[in-house]
Amino acid sequence: MLKLETLKMLQELYIYRSFGFTYYKKRDIAPQKPHISIPNNMNELKKSVLGCFLCDLCKMRKNVVFGEGNLHAKVMFIGEGPGAYEDIQARPFVGNAGVLLTKIIENVLNLKRDDVYIANIVKCRPPENRVPTPKEANMCKPYILKQIELISPHIIVALGNTSYHYLTGDERGITKVHGEIMEYKNAKLIPTFHPSYLLRNESSKKDAYQDMLKVKALL
Repeated sequence: MLKLETLKMLQELYIYRSFGFTYYKKRDIAPQKPHISIPNNMNELKKSVLGCFLCDLCKMRKNVVFGEGNLHAKVMFIGEGPGAYEDIQARPFVGNAGVLLTKIIENVLNLKRDDVYIANIVKCRPPENRVPTPKEANMCKPYILKQIELISPHIIVALGNTSYHYLTGDERGITKVHGEIMEYKNAKLIPTFHPSYLLRNESSKKDAYQDMLKVKALL
């Protein structure tokens, strides 16, 4: 068997294993890629994600950061990926950026953090907090799409370029699209600045505040 064919087979086996399959029927190499169904239950989905080995980020993580919050939330925040604190605690947005996000939720939206749902495009920390590669993001994307489907939020807030790009496919930067109210599946999507960006760029906090007022108005 050629090396490339072997790698393709191994990748497919990892995909099946990540979704809970323990038996794989022998087949020929190169037919059409089979359909794989993702668990349609949040608890089962989390189990699959915790055992995911689809990309190289699994080799460097301390913990998978699945997401947390109200499973019936009206507002869902989606960021880029876990940082160092998130990787240690297995929770999204618990570092300095998380402190700021919590303040935004409480002080602008007048909600509790537990009222919303928070997740990321990728579930494992990229080394040195770099931007996820397209391969990493696309491997992980079915998980966040299923989370969106199961939670069925009224409003999705895309935090930063990476979140906005992989949710919509739009290549425009966040400085151009922030605050726009868009149709996304059965929800409204509003892109805004990532809290980490706001910590480095104080001048953008006014724009982010206005974006969040739009979220509040939709609520």
